Amino acid sequence: MNRKKMGLMAGIGLLMAAAAVPGTALADTVYVTAGNLNCREGKSTDSAVLGTVPRGTKIQRESDDGTWSRVTVNGNACYVASRYLSSQEPASVLDGKSAVQVHEKNVHVESSKDVFLDKNWEFASFSKINSEAAVYYKNGRADRKGKTVCVNAGHGTRGGSSMKTLCHPDGSPKVTGGTTGAGAVYASAISSGMTFADGTPESTVTLAMAKKLKDKLLAEGYDVVMIREEEDVQLDNVARTVIANNTADIHISLHWDSTTSDKGCFFMSVPDHRSYRAMEPVASHWQSHNALGESLVKGLKEKGNKIFSSGAMAMDLTQTSYSTIPSVDIELGDKASDHSDAALEKLADGLVLGIGRYLDGQK
Repeated sequence: MNRKKMGLMAGIGLLMAAAAVPGTALADTVYVTAGNLNCREGKSTDSAVLGTVPRGTKIQRESDDGTWSRVTVNGNACYVASRYLSSQEPASVLDGKSAVQVHEKNVHVESSKDVFLDKNWEFASFSKINSEAAVYYKNGRADRKGKTVCVNAGHGTRGGSSMKTLCHPDGSPKVTGGTTGAGAVYASAISSGMTFADGTPESTVTLAMAKKLKDKLLAEGYDVVMIREEEDVQLDNVARTVIANNTADIHISLHWDSTTSDKGCFFMSVPDHRSYRAMEPVASHWQSHNALGESLVKGLKEKGNKIFSSGAMAMDLTQTSYSTIPSVDIELGDKASDHSDAALEKLADGLVLGIGRYLDGQK
């Protein structure tokens, strides 16, 4: 490494390259709002990452085309995602006590907080993609229930399929197939998801579903942790699960299956496999995972949603392998299923019914 590179890395851990054509000229000072913001050689997520800038860093912005900003750090230029820059210094990261900025106006929200993965949390070290934040919404209703639901819009992490994480925290192989085959020790940090018959990406539909579910849960008096509120969040499956473990009472991950038969809703149950159910944290929590899934399916059915077979399919998932709270991957249909606004409303109503019954039973 030459002296110039060594000097830059000693400053803030960055190696910047000269940037290309700028967008609208600005020349202003901004702050980084992501946990660790990727600095890239060009204006694309495919461009090389030259380093990262930590949350709260003050940097100079030279231009912004609405998607990418050209910034200068230590006299060197690179590109960063514009949505993670702000003219205001960000408040502190959620530590269980400190309040931070409200992300949106909502009649049921008292306050909201960014939730970054804490490296000291159990299993956090197994995550490979964790530079951004989930958002915790504290309910503002007088009859606030004091229960928190983590809503996880499946997929939506660019580059996630190219990274690998351990399927199980003890390093043992998977006991069932799925996106990753049985016997594998490593799986994609997070997959990109399928595409619906009409060409809509699954990640777009899970995000729309998550937003509807969030609003309905807030209206019912629940607090909500939203893992993802945009098309992309840099949090892999392990990071999402560990954040849920430490901020919520239950964790619900929203998905649609890759089949093409309009099969209906079901949840991924914990496989009846001796070694898997004996592995921690699965051993201590698998019964609550299945109980939550059963409650969700029952609620969906009562609201008139189609259910596949018995409503459960055994699957060894990264999510449940690392979960220390009741946690379910709920499949709300498949590639051929209706995912119109009306269909999502009906699904959300069923999920809220199932969530309420499960949490009421835990009092």
